[in-house]
Amino acid sequence: MKPWLLLSLLLLQQTLQSAVGQSAKSKRPKEPGENRIKPSNKKVKTRTPKLKERNSTEPSPKASSIMTRVMEKGHFQKPTATLNLSAGQSIELRCKGNRIGWSYPPYLDTFKDIRLSIKQHERYSRLILENATAADTGEYSCWLLQCKGYNCKKDESKRGSTYIFFADKEEFFVPAPSYFEVVYLSPDKPAVIPCRVTNPSAKVTLHQEFPAEEIKVDGTNIIYDAKKGFIYQHPTSDQKGVVYCRAESRGTSQISIKYQLLYVKVPYGPPSATIKASSNTLQGGSDVNVLCTVLGQPDVEVEFNWIYPGQEYKRPVNIQDSWRLIDRGDDHTTRISESIITVEDLETIDAGNYVCVAQNLRGQTTVATQVELI
Repeated sequence: MKPWLLLSLLLLQQTLQSAVGQSAKSKRPKEPGENRIKPSNKKVKTRTPKLKERNSTEPSPKASSIMTRVMEKGHFQKPTATLNLSAGQSIELRCKGNRIGWSYPPYLDTFKDIRLSIKQHERYSRLILENATAADTGEYSCWLLQCKGYNCKKDESKRGSTYIFFADKEEFFVPAPSYFEVVYLSPDKPAVIPCRVTNPSAKVTLHQEFPAEEIKVDGTNIIYDAKKGFIYQHPTSDQKGVVYCRAESRGTSQISIKYQLLYVKVPYGPPSATIKASSNTLQGGSDVNVLCTVLGQPDVEVEFNWIYPGQEYKRPVNIQDSWRLIDRGDDHTTRISESIITVEDLETIDAGNYVCVAQNLRGQTTVATQVELI
């Protein structure tokens, strides 16, 4: 063998031995805990990462609405929270269920408008409003009725609603039934100045009549909601007076009706009633008037009912109810409600207790007085 070939073989042998030695050195004993790293990584890779945490941040699913809107060519669409339509358009809404209740702007009930029709079918109820006007702007909602015999109640889990704006170039504000309206300001609840617009894109501002200036709307104490109007979150006596709203759209402006803001401090509760007869001792053949008077909140109506001696005999009597507002000073406005029962030509059956039952939303009060014959 040639010397140079032998030398090459020897060098190759040394190189291989050196490589094997280094490999052996690299396989040192592992420290305790080193073998846990790779298995731990493998477990993370084989799991779906943080499914519970991801789901917990997602909003809970909402109950599906039972309302749909009928589009052209028989297509159906879930209505959004608000719909922007134009005056003169018609709309058809349907709600699933074999017995459905509806609510819609009260204006449509005022004159029993024939443009509105509601029909219950076997599996759904249908509401159709034709040739809509600015006054039809408002919320349209439906709900499923659960009935046992003649008693029905709303199923709040199955309902639907949408607020519809019917924009009108001639009517920026939803028409009001009068040219002047009273709004009561109470320190314990928000007050709403209901100047609602027919087009939500209109710019609306609030103004006081005297002194004539715009009222600042800060978005905290006073806010504006196109579906409700201006809302005084915490009314004060300084805010009383006459105000109105102004709307601007496409370079044109309109003003609303005027609103008289009255500040009241009458406490809430059952009526405070008193009763008084024109005379408690009368002769037969005389006439008697019995007056029942209630003091209360200006915006809370009172209902009167009478119990009188000749009632079971169907004695003819005359009953008249009325009310008025009075300013008692110190920002104190009170509603005085009165009911008078008149009995003519008193007879024996008319002698006895005359009972007045005054009731409002917060309870009732009963007062009585005695009428005798001599």
